[in-house]
Amino acid sequence: MTLVFSEEERLLQDSARGLLAEKSPVSALRRLRDERDEDGFSRELWASMAQMGWAGLLVPEEHGGLEFGHVGAGILCEESGRTLAASPLFASAILGASIIREAGSAAQQSGLLPAIAEGSIIVALAVDEKARHDPNEVSLSARADGAGYVLDGSKTLVIDGHVADKLVVSARSAGARRDAAGISLFVVDAGAPGLRRERTFMVDSRNAAEVRFDGVRVEASALLGELNAGAAALERCLDVGRACLAAEMLGVAAEAFARTVDYLSQRRQFGVEIGSFQSLQHRAAQLFCELELTRSVVIKALRAIDDRSPDTASLVSLAKAKAGDTVTLAVNEAVQMHGGIGMTDEFDIGFFMKRAAVLRQLLGDSYFHTSRFAALKGY
Repeated sequence: MTLVFSEEERLLQDSARGLLAEKSPVSALRRLRDERDEDGFSRELWASMAQMGWAGLLVPEEHGGLEFGHVGAGILCEESGRTLAASPLFASAILGASIIREAGSAAQQSGLLPAIAEGSIIVALAVDEKARHDPNEVSLSARADGAGYVLDGSKTLVIDGHVADKLVVSARSAGARRDAAGISLFVVDAGAPGLRRERTFMVDSRNAAEVRFDGVRVEASALLGELNAGAAALERCLDVGRACLAAEMLGVAAEAFARTVDYLSQRRQFGVEIGSFQSLQHRAAQLFCELELTRSVVIKALRAIDDRSPDTASLVSLAKAKAGDTVTLAVNEAVQMHGGIGMTDEFDIGFFMKRAAVLRQLLGDSYFHTSRFAALKGY
């Protein structure tokens, strides 16, 4: 398993870096925050991403996608992390496309994947019901009613749920509250009667939603996969998302490190550049080593998904936990080594720290994944 990018992957990285540097620098996120943009992202940027094929990166070619693979998806997420680009890429092109591929019937895939690939619809995954991630903690109920089902309950922290055209929802159709058995998946139109969405502004100026289901009726055709057997497909989809979040954290950490090194080479104190101080050099060198270790495990996790390795779940948890620790170190060091200016809103470093805090929590923090890793290894 190679831990370096192929020529095609490097070309994708270069094109992504160029597009995001031009159309979505950190100043674009600042503008979205200050203007309280209704969508929370640029529709123009998302259209450009779709034209580049990013919305269909994980969609099979027969459904209009590129089927480039998960390493490619990680590259896009890493580059998005470098500029803090706000878009539905993660919600729709990664989580949305993955859950439809993993659990959808041939008819559901034919009906949804082409639209996802062209960026004409946004699909969001609604999983968590409490502040801490736990995909088996499902209380939202799905009861059979005639030829369909009725959904009652709520979901929290639905990424880009406020702009989604369709939601894929995990629901309890059988079993006890935390049983994996008894979880079913449903595709629900965002405008369905009884469905209410409330946008939430997160600390990183990005978007999520609280979604309430009050007697939302769906047809039998809305069931994604088999009744009571959605947990396995959901877990595979979540692992794709976790690996891509690890890649985005790597991008955030790498950019914070690059900006810090640049600052150390410019800021002068006592007549010399502060980057000449040995104590700061040691801290920068340690962070560089942590970044390289993180890069290796992130690529390994993404390649494991592409190769359908039996170690995928443990490698993904390792990558998510390691990336969470590394990005926390990187942004903390960035603020400290920038000194007082690093704490000001006028300076961009704070945006990286806030994004890092959210990314670490999404789909399980380091504590969740170290515990999961230990369980998978038999401890």
